[in-house]
Amino acid sequence: MTALQYSLELIGTFFFAISGSLAIRDNHDDLFGAGFTGFITAIGGGTLRDIMLGAYPLVWIGDINFLYAIFAGVLVGYFFFSFLIQLRRTFLFFDSVGISFFTILGVEKALSLGVRPEIAAIMGMFSAVMGGVMRDTLINQIPVLFRKEIYATACLAGAVLYLALYRFGVERNTNLIISSIFILAFRLLAVKYKLALPSLKRSS
Repeated sequence: MTALQYSLELIGTFFFAISGSLAIRDNHDDLFGAGFTGFITAIGGGTLRDIMLGAYPLVWIGDINFLYAIFAGVLVGYFFFSFLIQLRRTFLFFDSVGISFFTILGVEKALSLGVRPEIAAIMGMFSAVMGGVMRDTLINQIPVLFRKEIYATACLAGAVLYLALYRFGVERNTNLIISSIFILAFRLLAVKYKLALPSLKRSS
C-alpha cells in the first residue's frame, strides 16, 4: 500500500465516521449512538469486502490507526454537531467523500489479491456503499442504495474509470486522485441536478 493510498483510506474512514455520527440527528442522539453508527458506517463496507475476498486480518483489526480515525470522526461529528449540521449539505458531502475514496481503495485491495477486474469493480462498490446501507438500516431509514438518487452507480462508474486508466498505464497515485474526484463530482452533480437512472415501471 502506497503512502497516498494509506492516507486516503484513513481520511475516508474519518469522513465516513463523521457521516455516520451525523446520521443520528433525528434518532438517539447520545454519544454511544453516534459512536456505533459512525463505526458501522466506517468499517461496514470494508469488512464485508475483506470477508468476501478472504483477506485477514480485517483492516481495522490489523491496524489500530483505523480505529483512531473512527474515534476522531465520531468525536468531531458529535461535539461539532450543531455547527456541522447547519452547513449546507454537510452530511451529503462527508458521505460523498467517503464513497469516492473507499470505492477506489476497494478496487485496489481486490486487484492486489489477484481477482479479475470485473470482480474488483464490484468489490470497490461494495466497500463504498455497504457501510451506508447498514447505517440507514440501523436508524430505520430507506437505505440510500434503494433511493432514486444516483449513489452506487457513481461508485461503479468510478471503479470502471480507475480500471481503464490502470490498463492504459496511468501512474497509480494520479489514477487514485482522478478516479476519486470523478466519483465525488458525479455524486454531487447527480444530487444537484436530480439525476437518476430510469425506473422500472410495471404494466397494469
